[in-house]
Amino acid sequence: MTEVLSLQGVSVRRGGHDILHNVSWSVSDRDRWVVLGPNGAGKTTLMSIVAARLHPTRGTATVLDETIGEADVRELRVRVGLSSAALADRIPPHEKVRNVVMTAAHGVTGRWNEDYEGLDEERADALLEAFGMSGFADREFRTLSEGERKRVQVARALMPDPELLLLDEPAAGLDLGGREELLSALTELAGDNRSPAIVMVTHHVEEIPVGFTHVLLMRDGGIVAAGEIGSTLTAEALSDTYGMPVTLTADAGRFSARRAS
Repeated sequence: MTEVLSLQGVSVRRGGHDILHNVSWSVSDRDRWVVLGPNGAGKTTLMSIVAARLHPTRGTATVLDETIGEADVRELRVRVGLSSAALADRIPPHEKVRNVVMTAAHGVTGRWNEDYEGLDEERADALLEAFGMSGFADREFRTLSEGERKRVQVARALMPDPELLLLDEPAAGLDLGGREELLSALTELAGDNRSPAIVMVTHHVEEIPVGFTHVLLMRDGGIVAAGEIGSTLTAEALSDTYGMPVTLTADAGRFSARRAS
């Protein structure tokens, strides 16, 4: 396996405080990681570094063999697929869904004067079909439900054929039906050998798709535990992560957690 991401002693300091502290972590090309932790754990900051949108204060972050702070981030960002609420907020509401996906090939969020080929349109349509959105290609992005928007965002993240896929809370705000539709699509993606390495942030173990291989547990800007999901995602580790006693159950690759009585 090939390493696609390596953090060594990474810290981020803001306002006299470390919001990320001495994080060392690596991801290989066949890995599917989920990052879990409470609010303020440092998950968003971690993703900003990995997405080449933030430089560490200390330590070294290497993404796809490029060191953050030294690499041309414009070129690097095209190689990293990203789906996040912050990115979605920059999509013009009147943009057609096909264009929302297709513009990722140029690293922009609104179509302007870029040159696209027929193959670009074919790839965008194929990705929309893969996420059950083929009938929405000519709809305006603003007319979609939250669940539909989330699926379009994941399709967009895959448009440039990235070597690393980052999903920042892709199921946030979805109802049960929307969540399950998205998780079904992500399960297929995780099981496809052609898929890139995947890192997904979530607050809830119920949102972990089947087929994810590793888990990173965070609290107060540091790592509580990291490793293969079968041995690392335990009630004890979750209790340490969330600062309260937790029970964990697993059924057919899906998880559920609650506060222990």
